[in-house]
This record gives sequence, C-alpha cells and structure tokens, in this order.
Amino acid sequence: MSKLAGTKRKEAPNGTKEKHTKKPKTTEAKAPKPKVTLEHFPEASDTSDLDGEDDDPESNGDGIVLPTQSGDAIDGDNPKAFKLDGNSSAEAHAKQRVLAKERKAAKPNADSIARSKKIWERLRRKSHVPREERKELVNELFTIITGRVREFVFKHDSVRVIQCALKYANPEQRKNIVKELQTDLRSLAESRYGKFLVAKMVVEGDAETRNLIVPEFYGHVKRLINHPEASWIVDDIYRQIATKEQKATMLREWYGAEFALFQGKGAALGETAELAEIIKVNPEKRNPILQYLHQMINSLVQKKMTGFTMLHDAMLQYFLALTPGSEEQRAFLEEMMGDIDKETEGGGGDLYKNLSFTKSGSRLVCLALAYGTAKDRKTIFKIFKDTIDTMAFDQYAKLVLVTGLEVTDDTTMTTRAVFREILGEKLEDEQQRFEKLEAVANDLNARQVLLLPMVGPTKWLVKDHDKAIFDEVYAIRQTSSKKAPELRRKALVEYLSTPLLTFVQHRAASLATTTTGCQFVAETLLACTGDAKDEAKTAVAQLAAGDPTAAEHLANSAAAGRMFKTLVLGGAFDPATKSVQLAEPRLEFTTALWPFIKPHTLAWATSASSFVVVALTESEDVDAKVREEVMATLKKGKKALQAAAGEKPMKGTKTAEAKGNAGARMLLQKL
Repeated sequence: MSKLAGTKRKEAPNGTKEKHTKKPKTTEAKAPKPKVTLEHFPEASDTSDLDGEDDDPESNGDGIVLPTQSGDAIDGDNPKAFKLDGNSSAEAHAKQRVLAKERKAAKPNADSIARSKKIWERLRRKSHVPREERKELVNELFTIITGRVREFVFKHDSVRVIQCALKYANPEQRKNIVKELQTDLRSLAESRYGKFLVAKMVVEGDAETRNLIVPEFYGHVKRLINHPEASWIVDDIYRQIATKEQKATMLREWYGAEFALFQGKGAALGETAELAEIIKVNPEKRNPILQYLHQMINSLVQKKMTGFTMLHDAMLQYFLALTPGSEEQRAFLEEMMGDIDKETEGGGGDLYKNLSFTKSGSRLVCLALAYGTAKDRKTIFKIFKDTIDTMAFDQYAKLVLVTGLEVTDDTTMTTRAVFREILGEKLEDEQQRFEKLEAVANDLNARQVLLLPMVGPTKWLVKDHDKAIFDEVYAIRQTSSKKAPELRRKALVEYLSTPLLTFVQHRAASLATTTTGCQFVAETLLACTGDAKDEAKTAVAQLAAGDPTAAEHLANSAAAGRMFKTLVLGGAFDPATKSVQLAEPRLEFTTALWPFIKPHTLAWATSASSFVVVALTESEDVDAKVREEVMATLKKGKKALQAAAGEKPMKGTKTAEAKGNAGARMLLQKL
C-alpha cells in the first residue's frame, strides 16, 4: 500500500496504550483517595531520620531525583552552593554592587569619567538645561577631556561623552578633538562604538576638519570596505563629505596595490579615477587592473554587502572599461544576474535594487537593460515589482523605469509592471487613485515616467545628466531591440490615454493651480487619444470661464496662461525648426475654449495671459471664423489695447523695468 494512502499507527511498546488513544468514558464514581498519615509510615516517626544526615537525594519513587527544597539541606562546605534564603540573596547582591563600584573606582581616571558622565546626563536633556548652565557644563567638560580624549573614546560608556562634547563645541574645540584622535581614526572606525564618534566628527566638523579626517583612510580602503563595522563609515565619508579629488583617490585603490597611497598622502592634482582613461594610458596594465577590481567587486557581492556607493562606482568603471558586446561584458552581466533568484517570484535581486538608487548604479542598471536580452529584462523587472512607486519618485531610480520602457519590446509586460503601479489601477477607490496620480503629476521625478513616452527627453522635462544617459541608451537599443521606437511609443501612449484623460477631466481645477500640473494637463491633452478626450478638453476649457480681471482668475496665473496658449496653438514649439509642431490628430482646443472667453476677449487681451489671444490670431489649429471674430473684437477695443500696451521698452532694458503688456503690443501690430 502506498504511504500517501494512509499509514497504520505504530503500536506502543510493552503492550501499553498509545499516547493519543482515547479512553472510553465511564460513569463510575472515582473512589476518594485515602488520607495519608504518619501511621502508614511507622519508620518515619523516628525523628532521628529528619536530621538531614542522609546523603541520598530525595526521589519521587520512580527513580527521578527531586531537587532539595530546603536551604538547610545544602552542603555548607560547598562555597558555590546557592542559598535561597531571601535575606542572604539580598545581602549577596548588595555585596556584588559594592565590589563593582570598588573595581570601577580602582580604574584609571575613574573620577574624571564619572564626573563627565554626570555632565553628559545633564547636557543630553537640552530642553531642560538653561543656556547659561549648559555653557558652564560644556566648559567644565572640556576642562576634563582636553588632552585626554583618547582615554575616553575606546570605552562604550565614556565615548558618548566625547560625542556630546563635539555637539556643543565651537569649531576650534572640534578641531582640537580631531587632532588628538587623528592617528586613531581607523581604529575608531573599526570599533563597535567608536564608529559613531567618527560619524559625529564628520557631521559636526567644517571643511578643514573633514580634510583632516578623510586622508587618514588613504591606503586602507580595501581592508576597511570589507570590515563589518568600518565599511559603512568609510562609504558614508566617500558618499557625503569627500571632495571629487578625495573620491578619486579612494576609488583608485580598487584598481590594485600600486594605486593604494601610503603615509596619508593624497593623489596628485589631475589624477582621475576613470578606469577607461587609466587603461588607455597604460594598456599593458589592463588585465591586472580588471582582475584585481573584479576580485574586490565579487568579494562584496558574495557577502551581500551591495549597498555601498563606492561599490556601485567601481562596478560602473569596470563595466565601462569592457569592450561593448564582448564576452567579458556578457559574462559580467551574467554575474550580476546571478544575484537574482529566478526560481522565486521577486526573489533576491538586492544588488539591482541597491544599484538603482545611486547615480553610478542607476546608470549601470540602465546599460544592463539596454545590452540585455528580452529574457534578462523580464527577469530584472520582476524583482522591482514591490518597489515601482518608490523608484518613480527617486532622482536616479526613475531612470531605470524609463529605460525599461524605452528598450523593452514587450510593451504589454512593461505597461503592466510599471504603469499599473504608478497609475494606481489596483486601488478600488477612485479618489485615492486621483490623489496618487496628482502626486505623480506634480513630482519632478515621477512625472517623467508618464510624460517621456509622450513628449520625449525635452529640455524642460529632463536634466542634462539624465538626457546623456537616455542618449546612450537610445544608441544601444538600435542593435539590441527589434521593435521600432515609434511603434513602442504609440503602444505606451495608448495604454496611458484613458486613465490620464479621465484623471484630467476630474482634477483639472486642482492641477491648474501648479506649474507642473499645468504642464501635465497640456501634454496629456496633446498626446493622448480616445473617447475621453472631449470631456477632458471641456473640463479644462471651463477653467477659463469668468471675468479675467478678478484677482483669483486663472488668467492672472503665468503657468495657466502658458497652458492655455499651448493648447490653443495645438502643439509644442520646436526650437530647432522655430515653429509649432501640431499634434496628430489635431487637438482643436479652441472649439471648447472660445465659448468661455468670447464675452471677455478684450479683457484677456489686456491681461497677464494676453498671449492666449495672440495664439488665437496665429494658430493653424484655430478655425478661420473664430479668428475673424477675435480680430473684429480687438479692432473695437483698440484704445484699450493701446492703454495696456504702453511704451515699448528700449533694447537692453531689464524685464522688471519693462512697461506695458507685450501681448497687447503684438496685437496692435496685427491690427
């Protein structure tokens, strides 16, 4: 019989019943237990047997020895025997406390340390200490520790005193503390408690103090970056306070022993940490340097110590030094993929997650996605499943999401992986979804994930650093991706259209109050298509209703004015061709806008948003009949335009000194 079909219970040995066997219920009353008295044990009536002289341990009758119940039965000759008497225990603990105090008092500087700890206890309650008292306590503290700082820092209790002194010290006092400990900084960084003091020195110190600290780690980076305590301090110093030259000096130590600098001396001015340049100058050293660097990288990755910025910089330098498309490059990408547990959904991948949130690391992940295969991209995106929202709002991680959208041929996979999370499609509450989308639309990082497929890497949307990465990725995808960029873009925009147009329809008034919101509305209406577009246009056009001379009207908002102008023009201005690139299909926003501004055309022409009316007279997307009505209205109000136009500013005059309305002057020229 198969074991899975059921197994027979094992019989209990010696014919005893199994532990889990149920006993049958009986209705018989149990007989009361007989009362046991000394009469049943006549041999116990002899008091001589109670004198405690019997050395046999007490037993429960089944051969199990029971512990002694009385403290009197413990052998008094044994000094290690426990005494359970309450008074004796209290006395013993009191003696132990006295002995501990005596031992502390016998240690060197016991009185000084004790007093400094008392001062620290008082100073750390900052809000409860008057300013004058705090000043006196700090002066007393420095009287105690000056010249003796080293005696305090290697003890877990007294090192807090020095941290407190750094907090309240003046720049000169901080510098003196650092100078006293300058030769011990590496030992402190390796200490379980001293590393916090080094961190305090870095945070509280000025530029001169930091320049005393950083060089002390030169020549020891390889050892310290692998140390369980010192590694985080060294990386924090590298990431937060080191200058460009100091970073280069520390990173060069990853390239081999000959690059490690001794005696605390820094790299000469002009020396670079760009590995490709170093190899270009010394091609014969390429293999030894790459081998040494690979060993350093692999050591930290195998230890799961993948959060260091210095490691990410080193990995990027290694990757850029490899020949594109070579076996070396492919092997390195495979090693990076080895951190991912492909058998488990979203398993592993800490290396990729940590890389995505640093400057060098995010660039490396973008290049890995660009050079990777379709299978690699799918695997990488799986590990980001639970971090998409966080990545979208990060200045570096958002580049990874955008790159994934731009190089992956399977747009169904990327839209589900990225857009579904950012659009909040899993949220059942519509208002919560709109709140999330509004936060995305107004965030300078997160909005790029949604807007880049629609407008591309334009200058107003993408920083120069980000654009350089995108240009690099676009060049690589020509050989690594099969799908045409325009087809990919259309597929992404098609997925975004309905949810974004619905969002604009319901939140147009809120979005129009911010500059980023106005930009988001304009680009959404220009790029997206679908049945919801007419409702969205109407919702935005309704914002222009009312008297533009009112203080709270959107015509007095520069951002809203630019939004209406762009929508009336029907496309974005292209600096290269110096013309407006009309959206396809045509937006025809004027059809929805004109009924709302028609009664106040002259007021719009003389307002801060006068260029909206200028656009009505110039745009190819405006119906000819509407243009004629605008010009007729302007002719009737020519005097009002002249009053608003004022005098034309002289050439070279500052904008703040310019008088009159520039839009009104342009309209007068057209008349």
